[in-house]
Amino acid sequence: MHTLIDPAILFFVFGVFAGLIKSNLEIPAPISRFLSLYLLMALGLKGGFALAQSGLTAQVATGLGLAVALAVVVPVVSYLLLSRFIPRFDAAAVAATYGSVSAVTFITATAHLDAQGIAYGGHMAAAMALMESPAIILAVLMANALRRSQAAAPVAVRVAGGGTLALGGGQGGAGFSLSKVLHESFTDGAQLLLLGAMAVGLLAGEAGQQAMKPFAGDLFKGMLAFFLLDMGLSAARNLPGLRSQPPLLIAYGLLAPPVHAGVALLLAQAAGLPLGDTVLLMVLAASASYIAVPAVVRYAIPEANPSLYVGLSLGLTFPLNILLGISGYTQVAAWVLG
Repeated sequence: MHTLIDPAILFFVFGVFAGLIKSNLEIPAPISRFLSLYLLMALGLKGGFALAQSGLTAQVATGLGLAVALAVVVPVVSYLLLSRFIPRFDAAAVAATYGSVSAVTFITATAHLDAQGIAYGGHMAAAMALMESPAIILAVLMANALRRSQAAAPVAVRVAGGGTLALGGGQGGAGFSLSKVLHESFTDGAQLLLLGAMAVGLLAGEAGQQAMKPFAGDLFKGMLAFFLLDMGLSAARNLPGLRSQPPLLIAYGLLAPPVHAGVALLLAQAAGLPLGDTVLLMVLAASASYIAVPAVVRYAIPEANPSLYVGLSLGLTFPLNILLGISGYTQVAAWVLG
């Protein structure tokens, strides 16, 4: 219950309530964008300052390696599972969504660990940035393979006399540019800001940390609460769309996060990661993207249904992780690691 009485989480709950009763409360889009950029910049600075103190160690390399491994394994396994039950383009989009990460969920988790007095490595912010792109790239490659198989498949055309004529398939995916998708994946402004702020923090060191403390420290919690209010309103808008989703996908949206978190816990335990890094790795594995991935997938996989992957991630998985997941993962990790 400690997480639920945290002011930032309570503002998220209030935002969901305001959205469900159809209040006209609204955070203007430019302010919402500013808040997200502020949180990423502050998180990057804090991570850079922490890295300046700890340095680049074997533990840092291990944490980053596990993050990249999860970013590859999760979307591949998710696609193989989901493609058995839903259209394969939809499966690729959902796999990308759940294989990527949610920055807001991660930022909320760092605030939770700070409140609990649990230390974590600043490099975990870099782990979050590294985990964003692999799932997008894999989904794009999957979709391209699907289009090629459809284009190569013969099309039966009925001809006079009752017979059929096999013709080559359509061209599928015309106008698609893989290079454009890759460029957007690696040069996304939010991701660049996070990494740039981390580099600034790493170079500035302790003196820079003291100078930026009012910006990156004192304001952080209040800004996070304001942004979670906006996210609560967004989550409430996506909840009604879940009613039209198949029960299997609802089950996936509920069960996939703890399963992915469990895999991350096992890997972190085997690698000997400390508690704080383990919790953040679990949170990253359990989260689902609702901003970066949908923005790219809508262009790269137009055959997929946006209401499906956005509705699941923002309407179901995001609230689940914010309200119950972060505190639950922390308790489980503390119990397993002793």
